[in-house]
Amino acid sequence: MQLAIEIGRGADPDAARVAGRGVLRADSIPAMGDALSQLVKSILDIVAIFVTPDWGALVGLLPILLLIGVVGPILSLLVLAWFIYFVRAPRRRLRQLEAQPVAATVVDGAPVYPAGEPYCAVDALVHPAGVTRCVTCRRELLVRCPKCEVVRAAHVEACPQCGLVLHLDRRAVTLAAPAAPPSGGAAAA
Repeated sequence: MQLAIEIGRGADPDAARVAGRGVLRADSIPAMGDALSQLVKSILDIVAIFVTPDWGALVGLLPILLLIGVVGPILSLLVLAWFIYFVRAPRRRLRQLEAQPVAATVVDGAPVYPAGEPYCAVDALVHPAGVTRCVTCRRELLVRCPKCEVVRAAHVEACPQCGLVLHLDRRAVTLAAPAAPPSGGAAAA
């Protein structure tokens, strides 16, 4: 495309426009420069709003940034150390205690044995569930049926009269914490 610039005053603008389609006049060039400079200036003003910071607002954010950047990692390290300590901390050793037989309750001079629990009639001891022999005299233990009150041997599962099946499994053992600190040093806190 050919661009013709007409500088003289005597030329016909219509003839120049027909001859070369993109004719610029000398007095329109500064107007276009002014329009372009205003456009660039307005673009820069808009960009300056987003790019140039408000320093007062940024200084006001410093305590929050300090909290996030310094105190946050320190706090998370403390929580991590606390978690690791409790995961790896030494546990107290618990010793297992076997349930011991207890004396039967005496009512009117005669021992009364609870239904469904093994007992020794010779020693008048009520044993824990699951035991079939007395720990003191080594005799076979007896169990009174809770339904029909018939006495049977502790190793027999079903009542011979009513047919009630009574499983005498061992109960959970009792756990006891040691009374003294561990040997070889100071007690763990």
